[in-house]
Amino acid sequence: MNAVLYIPTFNAGKRWPAVVAAINEQHTLPYKKVIIDSGSTDQTLSLPSLSDYEIIRIPKHTFDHGGTRQYAVQQFPDADLYIFLTQDAILANRYALHHLIRVFENDPTIGCAYGRQLPHQGARVLEAHARLFSYPAHMQLRNMDNARQYGIQAASCSNSFAAYRRTAFEEVGGFPNGTILGEDVIAAGQILLHGWQLAYVADAQVYHSHNYSIIEEFRRYFDIGVFHATHPWIFTHFGRAGGNGLRYVRSVCAYVLKRAPWLLPKTLFSIMAKWLGYALGLRYRHLSPRWCRSFSMHSGFWKRKS
Repeated sequence: MNAVLYIPTFNAGKRWPAVVAAINEQHTLPYKKVIIDSGSTDQTLSLPSLSDYEIIRIPKHTFDHGGTRQYAVQQFPDADLYIFLTQDAILANRYALHHLIRVFENDPTIGCAYGRQLPHQGARVLEAHARLFSYPAHMQLRNMDNARQYGIQAASCSNSFAAYRRTAFEEVGGFPNGTILGEDVIAAGQILLHGWQLAYVADAQVYHSHNYSIIEEFRRYFDIGVFHATHPWIFTHFGRAGGNGLRYVRSVCAYVLKRAPWLLPKTLFSIMAKWLGYALGLRYRHLSPRWCRSFSMHSGFWKRKS
């Protein structure tokens, strides 16, 4: 099964050499590796190990989470599978791609799949918990018959490490242009609605986590709220995030109390920041564009929107 790997980059930073090294050491390699770079000014594109990568360069201001990835696919579309990775996600072992690709070979009803994200070495307690909570150790196969069981998580997917069967991807029109984030969730949700299955592949693992500050958590969840507000069909077909949010609160408090109880005050502030950010994001239409830009992690989205 032929696969193309796509990686958007911009000043990829200190983890980038390890990302590339882990890709190049894979047991199962994609037949083409594509980088789409948004104007990096550091050493991102100068690694000697990138000699066999296809490089697409675009202006920084044109980057769009869905549109940029869709553009990359359109430049190199000849594959059975489209695999996506982010510049800070390090494949955890040399069989990571093999495990992700194999589920498509074994089951022709799977339209998309994504792997398990593990916290980076040195990740703080809250971020480690976030990865363990959102990415369990067992495989899940989701479809519209069991979507009620998973709720809004049924359409969960992450382009930090995900793959799409070309036929399913094309059937739903690929990634959308102009969304603040969540192009992966949109594609996955539409693939489910078109009768395909979505696989969460726990054996396909990457190291990927962020040590966000409280303010960054607020901004991240503001953007998630905006995303859900602008795509209400997700609530219609898969339900709201409330139940999963309550499970998260119970889980993170128990995790922190067991491992680092002195972090409980910070944990509570983090929970409040996420809730407030999400609630405001859902109601972004009642806010001025200036406030939306201030609250968001993606100011470029608001500039394009205006």
